[in-house]
Order: sequence, then C-alpha cells, then structure tokens
Amino acid sequence: MQFQVPQFIEVEDKLFGPFTFKQFVYLLGAGGFAFIVYTYVEGFYTKVLLIAPVSGFGLALAFLKVNDRPFINYLESAVRFYLGNKLYVWRKEPKETQKAKETTTGETPAAYTPKLTAGKLKDLSWSLDIHGKIPAPINNITPKQ
Repeated sequence: MQFQVPQFIEVEDKLFGPFTFKQFVYLLGAGGFAFIVYTYVEGFYTKVLLIAPVSGFGLALAFLKVNDRPFINYLESAVRFYLGNKLYVWRKEPKETQKAKETTTGETPAAYTPKLTAGKLKDLSWSLDIHGKIPAPINNITPKQ
C-alpha cells in the first residue's frame, strides 16, 4: 500500500484570490484603517499623513520578506531585542583560582582536551564512515559482506 507524502508544506494556501489568509488580514486591517481615517478626518494632508504610514506598514506585513523570512518575524525579533535585557557580564577568573578549584574538587578543568592518537583517530574515522551502512554487531558477531 502506497501513501502520498505531502510536498511543499512550507507554502501557505491561497484562500482569497492571490492572497494567503495572513496577507488578507493585514491588507484588510490597513484598508479598514484607511477607510475610517478617510471618512472621519478633515483635511487632505492630515489624511495622507495618517493613511500613508499605516498602509505602508500593512503592505510590508503582507508582502515584504527580510532574509527570506516574513517581515512580522523580523519585527518581532527587533522588538524583543530592543525591549529585552542587554546586560552581558564576563568575569575572567585568575589562574590561581582555577588551580585551587582543581585541587579542592579533584576534577580536571573544563578546558582539558585528551590527546588523540593516530590509532584512535583511525578507529573513529572508520566507525563514522560505516555508521548506518552495516548493522551493529550482535554478541561480537559481525555480519557477512
């Protein structure tokens, strides 16, 4: 029995003509604001000063992509950055303190890296090359090739 695997799952469905649901809502909101301002505000220049930025913002939300990501994601990241905590503190400990920690806890420091010999490197390389191609041995019996 064969099943169809969905393709293009990252593409949103077009529900309202050439627009997705999100695009339609953004454009509808900007258009609704423009209609209300046009109806109730007096003066041509006042209307233009109110309608133009909101219409531009609605168009940006609907169609603009920054680094192949929707503008709303970019806007969310910018707001989180500007409102978030920006205090990054780094305190370098003197080497004497690190040595004192090592002697009191009996642990080696985190910066220690074990030596890699040619034999270990060859074994590691071989195991990475065949991982997934040959099933793991059961009871130390390797499969025939």
